[in-house]
Amino acid sequence: MNISVKNLDIAKHKTDCHVVAIFEGSKLSESARKIDAEAGGYIKSVLKRGDLSGKLSETLLLHDVEGITAKRVLLIGCGKAGKLSDNQFRTMLKTVATSLKSYKIKDAAVYLTDVELKDIDTAWKVKQISQVLTQSLYRYTKTISKNNSKPELRKVTIHSAKSDTKTTRAAKIGKAIANGMAVTRELGNLPGNICTPTYLGNQAKKIGRQYGIKVSVLGQKQIETLKMGSFLSVAKGSREQPKLIVFEYKGAAKAGNPIALVGKGITFDSGGISIKPGAAMDEMKFDMCGAASVLGVMRSLGELKPKVNVVGVIAASENLPDGKASKPGDVVTSMSGQTIEILNTDAEGRLVLCDALTYTEKFKPKAVIDIATLTGACVIALGNQGAGLLGNDQKLVDKLLSAGQSAADRAWQLPLWEEYQDQLKSNFADMANIGGRGAGTITAACFLSRFAKKFKWAHLDIAGVAWDSGTAKGATGRPVPLLMEYILSEAGSGAGTVAGK
Repeated sequence: MNISVKNLDIAKHKTDCHVVAIFEGSKLSESARKIDAEAGGYIKSVLKRGDLSGKLSETLLLHDVEGITAKRVLLIGCGKAGKLSDNQFRTMLKTVATSLKSYKIKDAAVYLTDVELKDIDTAWKVKQISQVLTQSLYRYTKTISKNNSKPELRKVTIHSAKSDTKTTRAAKIGKAIANGMAVTRELGNLPGNICTPTYLGNQAKKIGRQYGIKVSVLGQKQIETLKMGSFLSVAKGSREQPKLIVFEYKGAAKAGNPIALVGKGITFDSGGISIKPGAAMDEMKFDMCGAASVLGVMRSLGELKPKVNVVGVIAASENLPDGKASKPGDVVTSMSGQTIEILNTDAEGRLVLCDALTYTEKFKPKAVIDIATLTGACVIALGNQGAGLLGNDQKLVDKLLSAGQSAADRAWQLPLWEEYQDQLKSNFADMANIGGRGAGTITAACFLSRFAKKFKWAHLDIAGVAWDSGTAKGATGRPVPLLMEYILSEAGSGAGTVAGK
């Protein structure tokens, strides 16, 4: 989709549809007032009939409005003037995207930068408009034989009185993030018989070739040579060989310590010998969404080319029951040399991540963020609103919290107190891989922290945000927006601000 930012003449701009804001009490935004003036008060007369009150996300489509060249005008309710939050703004944009889709609009001009948001600048609004409308184009069709539907929207022009380098850059960032999210969503949505560790590796190579990013895919023998006994223990029950996928994005002018992203890539998780209940087990194809997020970020970085160095490390495997599969009570030796008693084979994500974290040391990273659909406990604690966030460096954690707030992809910090480490004690190894029923998200992070002592590290538990269930079942693309916001901030190329951030 073509997205541009321009200072438009609303009366003369030719498009299939203008999108303008209406506030509660039938108050018109600046752009809506201009259309109303050209149309001889037509919009006000329509509002007086009560067809639209201006409540958040109400819509009304007008045809052939006199005085303007656009074929249609979409009125979108924005609630009380001056009271809209950043999250409500995005909710409104999703309604706009749905409306444009339902009316099969091909070319739209969006005049929503004149909606006032407290302490939020124009560039942020441009970025969100670009991102949300691009996100709306995603369709899953890979395994649907008769689905030939294609998105109608081909062109969006975002009106901005401040049409400058910053707003143009903001539109590009929003689009690139949405494109990265589409990669993450597609990989998450693919069934486990297609999206195997080998498939993930091939998709990584494809992104690498397209954007000039170095990609290495290590196979079984190479992983064995690295002595990743913990990672390999998870793959023992599967006929699919594990893969260690490594991205090296070098955007900085000078070689510098990179940001490292470490993704959990369990392409299907049955629980292994500690097998899961059958209900909703199909959703365990989403257990590689941490890995998919790393691929999505690399896609976005390739498009934007920010001046920053980023490494991505993905440990990809299936977790299945088999005669060779790990058993509860087995003891394995990690790449770090630390031994682990496997009390539950369904706590496998941390077993692949710990070796990936150790491997990441070779890059001498300035910060490491692991991303994993790690614990059901995180879903219980935070629902599907925010990711769980823990770490050993508060400055890094604070930056991620701020990035999540600005990106509308929020996280919430949980404690990593030393007392929780006691729950991982084992009589037969250096540690157990589970810490009991209580504080499951925290003890999982405690486990990982033992492999992250040589660098600044943060852990994102995305079990509650990586996919939706029910009738809307599908991968969400989170936390690509959060990660990109953080990386671009570190590169000094962010776009737009949110209150206090």
